[in-house]
Amino acid sequence: MITGVAGFIGSNLLEALLKLGQNVMGLDNFATGHRRNLDEVRQLVSAKEWSHFRFIEADICDIQACHAACEGVDYVLHQAALGSVPRSLADPITSNSTNITGFLHMLVAAKDANAKSFTYAASSSTYGDHPALPKIEENIGKPLSPYAVTKYVNELYADVFARSYDFTTIGLRYFNVFGRRQDPNGAYAAVIPKWAAALLDRQQVFINGDGETSRDFCYVANAIQANILAATTVDPLARNQVYNVAVGDRTTLNQLFDLLRDGLSKEGSSLDATPTYRDFRAGDVRHSQADVSKARRLLGYEPTHTLKLGLDEALSWYVTNR
Repeated sequence: MITGVAGFIGSNLLEALLKLGQNVMGLDNFATGHRRNLDEVRQLVSAKEWSHFRFIEADICDIQACHAACEGVDYVLHQAALGSVPRSLADPITSNSTNITGFLHMLVAAKDANAKSFTYAASSSTYGDHPALPKIEENIGKPLSPYAVTKYVNELYADVFARSYDFTTIGLRYFNVFGRRQDPNGAYAAVIPKWAAALLDRQQVFINGDGETSRDFCYVANAIQANILAATTVDPLARNQVYNVAVGDRTTLNQLFDLLRDGLSKEGSSLDATPTYRDFRAGDVRHSQADVSKARRLLGYEPTHTLKLGLDEALSWYVTNR
């Protein structure tokens, strides 16, 4: 069962699981997901595979819908959330409602349905102001945004459910996941799709700060692998844990801009652009890089895509679907 199934990561999970012959229940309210993502998945799988998908249009803030979606399912992959640090700063109440109350609804529904495991999208924002690099799961700092608070509370709730109800939960701290079907539009669009769309449309690209802010960009295929490994692990030591999901590398925004411009030029878009710099953004972490050794050791996780390999696939999709 996938929450946020019409979203970026959710729809990629749906595609992968249907191609693996799984029966999938999906839930989405289309707040940030899109029907076109489900339409694209339908085109990419066989008619037989698509027939194994059932969908409920509902909100995770509706506890009855959560119970209905979890009925009879073995594994829950909880991806639904309101992402974005700036969004949470602008509207902390709605972020709290979706990311904490909605999360708790799904935890309760999955537990009551006796699901085998509950795997959820955590976030690297949980590391907050902790200065050490690379980021190790056990060492976190103070949250720097309401969004970071909500994702940390998710981890606390999951841990309590594991301890109190003997219910298996696994959190995946995503580090800047990108790839096909990531929406380039809107005020809270992620940097890679937003910049790719701007470059393709010959529009201005804005970099917050001096461009030396760095991130561990992770292609969506790596996140799909981590979800499947986490949900299905039978190792008791691997359960009830939180894991970094990333590549273990660090790329500055200046370097990312060059990679995007050069990559799109190879796709046939002749580009000679330069970025425009503006003030640093409130709530942003300066540097982020993951240590993925825990996921490697306990889950068998091994990233298949570096940033460069991921961009090769993602940019082709953005050019085709602009």
